[in-house]
Amino acid sequence: MSGTTDVQRPAEPDWSAITTDELIAYREAENRFRASAAARAVTGEPDPGAGIRWQEVVLPGRVLPVRVYRPAGQGGEDAGRAGLPLVLHVHGGGFVGTAAQSDWINSHLAARLPAVVVSVEHRLVDPVTPLPAAADDGWDVLRHVLEHAARWGVDPERAAVFGESCGGLIVALAALRARASGLRLRAQVLVNPAVEVTGTMLDSPSMTRYAHTPTLSRPHLELFRRLAVPQGTDARALSPLYADDLGGLAPALVVVPTDDPLADHGRRYAERLRDAGTPVRLTEHQGAGHAFLSMPGVVPQAQAARAEIDDFLGASLAVRPPGRPTG
Repeated sequence: MSGTTDVQRPAEPDWSAITTDELIAYREAENRFRASAAARAVTGEPDPGAGIRWQEVVLPGRVLPVRVYRPAGQGGEDAGRAGLPLVLHVHGGGFVGTAAQSDWINSHLAARLPAVVVSVEHRLVDPVTPLPAAADDGWDVLRHVLEHAARWGVDPERAAVFGESCGGLIVALAALRARASGLRLRAQVLVNPAVEVTGTMLDSPSMTRYAHTPTLSRPHLELFRRLAVPQGTDARALSPLYADDLGGLAPALVVVPTDDPLADHGRRYAERLRDAGTPVRLTEHQGAGHAFLSMPGVVPQAQAARAEIDDFLGASLAVRPPGRPTG
Protein backbone atom coordinates (compact mmCIF):
# COMPACT_ATOMS: atom_id res chain seq x y z
CA MET A 1 0.00 0.00 0.00
CA SER A 2 1.19 3.49 -0.84
CA GLY A 3 2.68 5.85 1.71
CA THR A 4 2.42 8.96 -0.46
CA THR A 5 1.14 12.25 0.92
CA ASP A 6 -0.96 13.39 -2.07
CA VAL A 7 -3.79 10.88 -1.69
CA GLN A 8 -7.21 12.53 -1.36
CA ARG A 9 -10.03 11.12 0.71
CA PRO A 10 -13.10 10.35 -1.43
CA ALA A 11 -16.47 11.91 -0.72
CA GLU A 12 -18.82 9.68 1.26
CA PRO A 13 -21.45 8.14 -1.03
CA ASP A 14 -25.18 7.78 -0.56
CA TRP A 15 -25.21 4.46 1.30
CA SER A 16 -28.90 3.87 0.61
CA ALA A 17 -28.50 4.05 -3.18
CA ILE A 18 -24.92 2.91 -3.82
CA THR A 19 -24.36 0.34 -6.60
CA THR A 20 -21.86 -2.50 -6.44
CA ASP A 21 -19.52 -0.75 -8.88
CA GLU A 22 -19.72 2.45 -6.86
CA LEU A 23 -19.02 0.54 -3.66
CA ILE A 24 -15.90 -1.08 -5.11
CA ALA A 25 -14.62 2.24 -6.48
CA TYR A 26 -15.29 4.01 -3.18
CA ARG A 27 -13.56 1.44 -0.99
CA GLU A 28 -10.50 1.29 -3.27
CA ALA A 29 -10.13 5.07 -3.04
CA GLU A 30 -10.90 5.14 0.69
CA ASN A 31 -8.41 2.37 1.45
CA ARG A 32 -5.70 4.15 -0.53
CA PHE A 33 -6.29 7.14 1.72
CA ARG A 34 -6.32 5.09 4.94
CA ALA A 35 -2.98 3.54 4.01
CA SER A 36 -1.38 6.83 2.98
CA ALA A 37 0.98 9.14 4.82
CA ALA A 38 -1.69 11.83 4.58
CA ALA A 39 -3.95 9.81 6.86
CA ARG A 40 -1.38 9.66 9.66
CA ALA A 41 -2.66 12.94 11.08
CA VAL A 42 -5.84 11.04 11.93
CA THR A 43 -4.75 7.41 12.29
CA GLY A 44 -1.56 8.12 14.22
CA GLU A 45 2.13 7.44 13.73
CA PRO A 46 3.40 3.86 14.17
CA ASP A 47 5.52 3.05 17.18
CA PRO A 48 9.20 3.17 16.10
CA GLY A 49 9.86 0.18 18.32
CA ALA A 50 8.08 -2.16 15.90
CA GLY A 51 8.82 -3.35 12.39
CA ILE A 52 5.90 -3.56 9.97
CA ARG A 53 5.64 -5.61 6.79
CA TRP A 54 3.06 -7.21 4.54
CA GLN A 55 3.18 -10.99 4.20
CA GLU A 56 0.96 -13.58 2.56
CA VAL A 57 -0.79 -16.55 4.13
CA VAL A 58 -1.56 -19.43 1.79
CA LEU A 59 -4.92 -20.95 2.68
CA PRO A 60 -7.07 -23.52 0.89
CA GLY A 61 -8.40 -21.83 -2.24
CA ARG A 62 -6.97 -18.39 -1.56
CA VAL A 63 -3.97 -16.33 -0.55
CA LEU A 64 -4.55 -13.58 2.02
CA PRO A 65 -2.33 -10.59 2.81
CA VAL A 66 -1.63 -9.99 6.48
CA ARG A 67 0.12 -7.02 8.04
CA VAL A 68 2.66 -8.24 10.58
CA TYR A 69 4.07 -6.20 13.46
CA ARG A 70 7.13 -7.41 15.35
CA PRO A 71 9.36 -5.86 17.98
CA ALA A 72 12.18 -3.98 16.26
CA GLY A 73 15.16 -6.24 15.66
CA GLN A 74 13.19 -9.46 15.74
CA GLY A 75 13.21 -9.80 11.98
CA GLY A 76 10.58 -11.49 9.87
CA GLU A 77 9.06 -14.90 9.46
CA ASP A 78 11.62 -17.65 10.22
CA ALA A 79 13.49 -15.09 12.35
CA GLY A 80 14.36 -17.66 14.99
CA ARG A 81 13.18 -15.75 18.05
CA ALA A 82 10.47 -18.09 19.23
CA GLY A 83 8.04 -17.78 22.04
CA LEU A 84 6.46 -14.35 21.63
CA PRO A 85 2.73 -14.11 22.24
CA LEU A 86 0.44 -13.85 19.23
CA VAL A 87 -2.25 -11.19 18.88
CA LEU A 88 -4.52 -11.87 15.91
CA HIS A 89 -6.10 -8.55 14.90
CA VAL A 90 -9.01 -7.78 12.55
CA HIS A 91 -9.61 -4.19 11.43
CA GLY A 92 -12.97 -2.47 11.26
CA GLY A 93 -14.98 -1.28 8.31
CA GLY A 94 -16.85 -4.33 7.05
CA PHE A 95 -17.15 -3.42 3.38
CA VAL A 96 -14.21 -1.01 3.55
CA GLY A 97 -10.99 -0.92 5.56
CA THR A 98 -7.40 -2.07 5.59
CA ALA A 99 -5.03 -3.36 8.23
CA ALA A 100 -2.84 -0.30 7.63
CA GLN A 101 -5.41 1.94 9.32
CA SER A 102 -4.54 0.22 12.62
CA ASP A 103 -0.75 0.68 12.48
CA TRP A 104 -0.78 2.96 15.55
CA ILE A 105 -2.34 0.48 17.98
CA ASN A 106 -0.83 -2.68 16.52
CA SER A 107 2.74 -1.40 16.32
CA HIS A 108 2.46 -0.25 19.93
CA LEU A 109 1.28 -3.66 21.08
CA ALA A 110 4.07 -5.40 19.19
CA ALA A 111 6.73 -3.13 20.66
CA ARG A 112 5.43 -2.79 24.20
CA LEU A 113 4.02 -6.18 25.15
CA PRO A 114 6.15 -7.41 23.23
CA ALA A 115 4.23 -9.65 20.82
CA VAL A 116 3.78 -10.62 17.21
CA VAL A 117 0.63 -8.94 15.93
CA VAL A 118 -0.89 -10.37 12.75
CA SER A 119 -3.62 -8.19 11.24
CA VAL A 120 -5.83 -9.92 8.69
CA GLU A 121 -6.57 -8.19 5.37
CA HIS A 122 -9.77 -10.21 5.06
CA ARG A 123 -12.10 -10.32 2.11
CA LEU A 124 -14.30 -7.26 2.43
CA VAL A 125 -18.05 -7.68 2.57
CA ASP A 126 -19.87 -7.19 -0.74
CA PRO A 127 -22.45 -9.05 -2.85
CA VAL A 128 -19.83 -11.62 -3.88
CA THR A 129 -18.17 -12.15 -0.49
CA PRO A 130 -20.68 -11.78 2.38
CA LEU A 131 -19.77 -11.95 6.05
CA PRO A 132 -19.09 -15.72 6.26
CA ALA A 133 -16.07 -15.24 3.95
CA ALA A 134 -14.56 -12.58 6.22
CA ALA A 135 -15.28 -14.70 9.30
CA ASP A 136 -13.54 -17.69 7.69
CA ASP A 137 -10.53 -15.53 6.84
CA GLY A 138 -10.07 -14.45 10.45
CA TRP A 139 -10.41 -17.97 11.79
CA ASP A 140 -8.28 -19.61 9.11
CA VAL A 141 -5.39 -17.17 9.56
CA LEU A 142 -5.48 -17.73 13.32
CA ARG A 143 -5.29 -21.49 12.86
CA HIS A 144 -2.59 -21.23 10.21
CA VAL A 145 -0.29 -19.10 12.34
CA LEU A 146 -0.74 -21.31 15.40
CA GLU A 147 -0.21 -24.50 13.39
CA HIS A 148 3.06 -23.00 12.10
CA ALA A 149 3.96 -21.28 15.36
CA ALA A 150 7.69 -21.97 15.20
CA ARG A 151 7.93 -20.50 11.70
CA TRP A 152 6.12 -17.36 12.84
CA GLY A 153 8.11 -17.11 16.07
CA VAL A 154 5.08 -17.29 18.35
CA ASP A 155 4.13 -19.27 21.42
CA PRO A 156 0.96 -21.22 20.52
CA GLU A 157 -0.01 -21.31 24.20
CA ARG A 158 -0.18 -17.52 24.40
CA ALA A 159 -2.61 -16.30 21.77
CA ALA A 160 -5.28 -13.62 21.87
CA VAL A 161 -7.71 -12.09 19.38
CA PHE A 162 -8.47 -8.40 18.98
CA GLY A 163 -11.02 -6.79 16.68
CA GLU A 164 -12.67 -3.44 16.04
CA SER A 165 -16.26 -2.94 14.83
CA CYS A 166 -16.90 -5.62 12.17
CA GLY A 167 -13.49 -6.97 13.16
CA GLY A 168 -14.87 -7.37 16.67
CA LEU A 169 -17.67 -9.48 15.23
CA ILE A 170 -15.16 -11.60 13.30
CA VAL A 171 -12.93 -12.26 16.33
CA ALA A 172 -15.93 -12.93 18.60
CA LEU A 173 -16.96 -15.63 16.12
CA ALA A 174 -13.37 -16.89 16.12
CA ALA A 175 -13.43 -17.15 19.91
CA LEU A 176 -16.56 -19.30 19.67
CA ARG A 177 -14.92 -21.51 17.04
CA ALA A 178 -11.79 -21.78 19.15
CA ARG A 179 -13.78 -23.10 22.10
CA ALA A 180 -15.56 -25.62 19.87
CA SER A 181 -12.27 -26.87 18.40
CA GLY A 182 -10.40 -27.05 21.70
CA LEU A 183 -8.05 -24.18 20.84
CA ARG A 184 -7.31 -22.22 24.01
CA LEU A 185 -7.16 -18.46 23.64
CA ARG A 186 -5.86 -16.36 26.48
CA ALA A 187 -7.99 -13.29 25.75
CA GLN A 188 -10.34 -11.49 23.38
CA VAL A 189 -10.52 -7.72 22.95
CA LEU A 190 -13.63 -6.28 21.30
CA VAL A 191 -13.60 -2.56 20.50
CA ASN A 192 -16.92 -0.91 19.50
CA PRO A 193 -18.00 -4.35 18.27
CA ALA A 194 -20.96 -5.25 16.11
CA VAL A 195 -22.16 -8.53 17.58
CA GLU A 196 -25.35 -9.23 15.68
CA VAL A 197 -26.60 -9.00 12.10
CA THR A 198 -30.19 -10.15 12.61
CA GLY A 199 -33.31 -8.10 11.96
CA THR A 200 -32.95 -6.51 15.40
CA MET A 201 -29.41 -5.26 14.74
CA LEU A 202 -30.58 -1.65 14.60
CA ASP A 203 -33.08 -1.81 17.46
CA SER A 204 -31.41 -0.20 20.46
CA PRO A 205 -31.42 3.13 22.30
CA SER A 206 -27.86 3.92 21.21
CA MET A 207 -28.80 3.29 17.58
CA THR A 208 -31.69 5.74 17.87
CA ARG A 209 -29.71 8.39 19.73
CA TYR A 210 -26.60 8.23 17.52
CA ALA A 211 -28.15 7.28 14.19
CA HIS A 212 -26.18 9.91 12.27
CA THR A 213 -22.66 10.34 13.62
CA PRO A 214 -19.64 11.42 11.56
CA THR A 215 -17.98 7.99 11.70
CA LEU A 216 -20.98 5.65 11.52
CA SER A 217 -24.61 6.10 10.55
CA ARG A 218 -27.74 4.01 10.33
CA PRO A 219 -27.72 3.95 6.48
CA HIS A 220 -24.12 2.69 6.65
CA LEU A 221 -25.18 -0.13 8.96
CA GLU A 222 -28.25 -0.95 6.88
CA LEU A 223 -26.01 -1.46 3.86
CA PHE A 224 -23.58 -3.55 5.90
CA ARG A 225 -26.36 -5.84 7.08
CA ARG A 226 -27.76 -6.29 3.56
CA LEU A 227 -24.33 -7.26 2.26
CA ALA A 228 -23.30 -9.32 5.28
CA VAL A 229 -26.09 -11.87 5.37
CA PRO A 230 -26.60 -13.90 2.18
CA GLN A 231 -30.18 -14.72 1.32
CA GLY A 232 -31.17 -17.95 3.02
CA THR A 233 -28.44 -17.64 5.67
CA ASP A 234 -29.30 -17.91 9.36
CA ALA A 235 -28.29 -14.47 10.64
CA ARG A 236 -28.21 -15.76 14.22
CA ALA A 237 -25.35 -18.10 13.28
CA LEU A 238 -23.35 -14.98 12.37
CA SER A 239 -24.38 -13.13 15.53
CA PRO A 240 -22.31 -13.91 18.66
CA LEU A 241 -24.92 -12.10 20.77
CA TYR A 242 -27.33 -14.94 20.07
CA ALA A 243 -24.96 -17.85 20.56
CA ASP A 244 -26.62 -20.56 22.64
CA ASP A 245 -23.73 -20.73 25.11
CA LEU A 246 -21.19 -18.01 25.83
CA GLY A 247 -19.57 -19.85 28.72
CA GLY A 248 -16.00 -21.10 28.69
CA LEU A 249 -14.76 -18.46 26.27
CA ALA A 250 -11.53 -16.52 26.52
CA PRO A 251 -11.69 -13.66 29.05
CA ALA A 252 -12.91 -10.53 27.31
CA LEU A 253 -12.25 -6.82 27.35
CA VAL A 254 -15.14 -4.96 25.71
CA VAL A 255 -14.34 -1.33 24.89
CA VAL A 256 -17.35 0.91 24.20
CA PRO A 257 -17.31 4.54 23.02
CA THR A 258 -20.47 6.10 24.40
CA ASP A 259 -21.41 8.21 21.34
CA ASP A 260 -21.66 5.25 19.00
CA PRO A 261 -24.71 3.68 17.32
CA LEU A 262 -23.25 0.29 18.27
CA ALA A 263 -22.60 1.14 21.94
CA ASP A 264 -25.46 -1.08 23.12
CA HIS A 265 -24.07 -4.01 21.12
CA GLY A 266 -20.96 -3.99 23.28
CA ARG A 267 -22.91 -3.49 26.49
CA ARG A 268 -25.34 -6.31 25.77
CA TYR A 269 -22.58 -8.70 24.75
CA ALA A 270 -20.58 -7.98 27.90
CA GLU A 271 -23.72 -8.67 29.94
CA ARG A 272 -24.32 -11.98 28.17
CA LEU A 273 -20.70 -13.04 28.63
CA ARG A 274 -20.88 -12.19 32.33
CA ASP A 275 -24.16 -14.06 32.78
CA ALA A 276 -22.58 -17.12 31.11
CA GLY A 277 -19.63 -17.08 33.50
CA THR A 278 -17.00 -15.84 31.04
CA PRO A 279 -14.73 -13.24 32.68
CA VAL A 280 -15.39 -9.86 31.11
CA ARG A 281 -14.37 -6.27 31.66
CA LEU A 282 -16.54 -3.55 30.12
CA THR A 283 -15.08 -0.06 29.80
CA GLU A 284 -16.82 2.99 28.37
CA HIS A 285 -15.19 6.12 26.96
CA GLN A 286 -17.35 9.16 27.42
CA GLY A 287 -17.78 11.37 24.37
CA ALA A 288 -15.92 9.07 22.00
CA GLY A 289 -17.51 7.96 18.75
CA HIS A 290 -17.32 4.83 16.66
CA ALA A 291 -13.87 3.82 15.35
CA PHE A 292 -12.17 6.16 17.84
CA LEU A 293 -9.26 3.76 18.38
CA SER A 294 -8.28 4.22 14.73
CA MET A 295 -8.28 8.00 15.08
CA PRO A 296 -5.81 8.89 17.86
CA GLY A 297 -4.79 12.04 16.00
CA VAL A 298 -8.21 13.62 16.57
CA VAL A 299 -9.81 11.63 19.42
CA PRO A 300 -7.90 11.93 22.72
CA GLN A 301 -9.80 9.02 24.33
CA ALA A 302 -7.87 6.64 22.05
CA GLN A 303 -4.80 6.97 24.28
CA ALA A 304 -6.64 5.71 27.36
CA ALA A 305 -8.19 2.86 25.39
CA ARG A 306 -4.78 1.83 24.07
CA ALA A 307 -3.39 1.79 27.62
CA GLU A 308 -6.17 -0.45 28.92
CA ILE A 309 -5.82 -2.84 25.97
CA ASP A 310 -2.08 -2.96 26.56
CA ASP A 311 -2.56 -3.72 30.27
CA PHE A 312 -5.27 -6.32 29.66
CA LEU A 313 -3.32 -8.21 27.01
CA GLY A 314 -0.09 -7.96 28.99
CA ALA A 315 -1.74 -9.57 32.02
CA SER A 316 -3.67 -12.13 29.96
CA LEU A 317 -0.64 -13.23 27.96
CA ALA A 318 1.63 -13.21 31.00
CA VAL A 319 4.13 -10.97 29.28
CA ARG A 320 7.10 -9.74 31.26
CA PRO A 321 8.41 -6.26 30.40
CA PRO A 322 11.84 -6.39 28.72
CA GLY A 323 14.62 -6.87 31.20
CA ARG A 324 12.48 -8.12 34.06
CA PRO A 325 14.01 -11.18 35.80
CA THR A 326 12.25 -14.50 35.33
CA GLY A 327 12.77 -15.72 38.83
